[in-house]
Amino acid sequence: MSNFIPAAKPLIGADERAAVDRVMQSGMVAQGPEVAAFEAEFADHFVAGRPVVAVNSGTAGLHLGLLAAGIGPGDEVIVPSFTFAATGNSVALTGATPVFVDIEPETFSLDPAAVEAAITPRTKGIMPVHLYGHPARMVELSEIASRHGVALFEDAAQAHGASLDGRAVGTFGDFAMFSLYPTKNMTSGEGGMVAVADEILARRVRLLRNQGMERQYENEVVGFNARMTDIHAAIGRVQLRKVDAWTQTRRDNAAFLDQNLSGVVVPAVAPGAVHVYHQYTIRVSDDRDGFVRALKDEHQIGSGVYYPIPNHRLPSLAPYAPGLDLSETERAAAEVLSLPVHPSLSAGDLERIAGAVNSLATAGA
Repeated sequence: MSNFIPAAKPLIGADERAAVDRVMQSGMVAQGPEVAAFEAEFADHFVAGRPVVAVNSGTAGLHLGLLAAGIGPGDEVIVPSFTFAATGNSVALTGATPVFVDIEPETFSLDPAAVEAAITPRTKGIMPVHLYGHPARMVELSEIASRHGVALFEDAAQAHGASLDGRAVGTFGDFAMFSLYPTKNMTSGEGGMVAVADEILARRVRLLRNQGMERQYENEVVGFNARMTDIHAAIGRVQLRKVDAWTQTRRDNAAFLDQNLSGVVVPAVAPGAVHVYHQYTIRVSDDRDGFVRALKDEHQIGSGVYYPIPNHRLPSLAPYAPGLDLSETERAAAEVLSLPVHPSLSAGDLERIAGAVNSLATAGA
């Protein structure tokens, strides 16, 4: 029997273990010099030197970014429903209302026309998600935000290194969050990075992550403990040296699948966009769930369905969206399937994936 091909595979090696050991031997394991160095290196690498604040998770990054931007009770923030729940959760946690709108079918990102239609006097922000590693429609969304005088935020959890017309994601909004969860394109074990437009906003995020204080016992605001440890930052610093090569491998793997898959809808790439393929997401219009089972049971190939229940239908977030109908979101939730695209795949793995998908698509037809 063929070896199982997993849908995702975190890459943690000897360099990362050595970095952790070095920090452990130093005796300074909480937030310290490793975190500061990681923030500076991440800023230079991904967001053109914008201030970056490290936190203990991507969700914390979204939450603190929104609070630092002044989002709170009575406000509305427009978000997609087709995403991980953290996007809507982070808005709700501030006391504001997440307003779910539909996506465009090609790139699964916020539909600018739907965003425009959802703006009310209470709208204070728009937060697109660069889903699966493809940049959202930032030109159009930036124009809408500017015209209506509302803030623009970026959920860039899956989009390290993605860009649009030569401009890096994470540099469009007042703030952007990048996740460092183990299955992302790079990891720190767990954590998030908040890239912000100016130092004033950066200071607010720093205060909020550390009990509201910049100097010990001088608490300026009510804050959280959302600090990243030096252990996690040390892992992240090592991964930062490797992520570009890994991303290129993901793009190469995606190109192979683009050229060799048939009978399914392969990922679109918008003009001027650089897709970093956190996920390689196809559409299967007929019995997607059966397709997933057959890939695993008949071909020993893992896959992922992100996200089968849209946010506006989750028990936790549905109260914010009574009676809402989002047709493209529902269609995507029923059809999407993410195939392995990670850097650990061999040429033989890619051929197996393509052969299996094509065989199942033909059988389904």
